[in-house]
Amino acid sequence: MKKKLNCILLIDDDDAINFIHEWVINKVDCTEKIEMAENGMEALEYLKSTNAGKHPQPDLIFLDINMPRMNGWEFLEEYNKLDKSKKGKIILVMLSSSLNPDDLAKSKTISSVSGYQNKPLTIELMQDILKEYFEDYL
Repeated sequence: MKKKLNCILLIDDDDAINFIHEWVINKVDCTEKIEMAENGMEALEYLKSTNAGKHPQPDLIFLDINMPRMNGWEFLEEYNKLDKSKKGKIILVMLSSSLNPDDLAKSKTISSVSGYQNKPLTIELMQDILKEYFEDYL
């Protein structure tokens, strides 16, 4: 790998899934850090936060659909209202256990969604996502 991503943000309320996804990402060794949010509200707070005057701007977000407080769809609605400085050049991939074809169809109508995949994240899927969206990092 030429260069690592700065940050990957996992938005999911399932601790076991987050553990698996963190393990996969660490195994692929493709990012400097992994941040986690248990729902859309926490993720928005993270994206709006500042450190040394800068917003975090993760390179890649993995977003679940079904979460408490603020689900994935509600997050996307608010995310799309954010100023570009809070978004960065983010690739947003929905990772869901939903088998509802309407969810896939809906994700395709939202311009900020780069892709839709079924859980769990695997090493092969992570490598495919890196190849598709981050060729400079391979």
